[in-house]
Amino acid sequence: MVQTVKTQTVYTGWKLVLLEKPLASRRIFFGIKVLTDLSAGHRSHISFDDPAFCSYYTLDGPMQQFEAKGEGIFQGAIWVQNVSPSDLIFVVTEILV
Repeated sequence: MVQTVKTQTVYTGWKLVLLEKPLASRRIFFGIKVLTDLSAGHRSHISFDDPAFCSYYTLDGPMQQFEAKGEGIFQGAIWVQNVSPSDLIFVVTEILV
């Protein structure tokens, strides 16, 4: 079992891969949390293996986090796009078996 924890700054307007596709292992948990002031509106998008962000999940409001666990969760690359007017810090956790 391997656990990955990382912190990533995503600048305004940028998009990048938060978690790479696991190659030799299988993902059983991942969590993404935005460290931000909850009184201000900071929006970001999470996309699952879609760098064009044609389909995405939006993080906004007081609960700026997303997590998935179990055997059937997504195994590809996880992208993030910062669409807020300020830079955002993401904390990402992943467990592989």
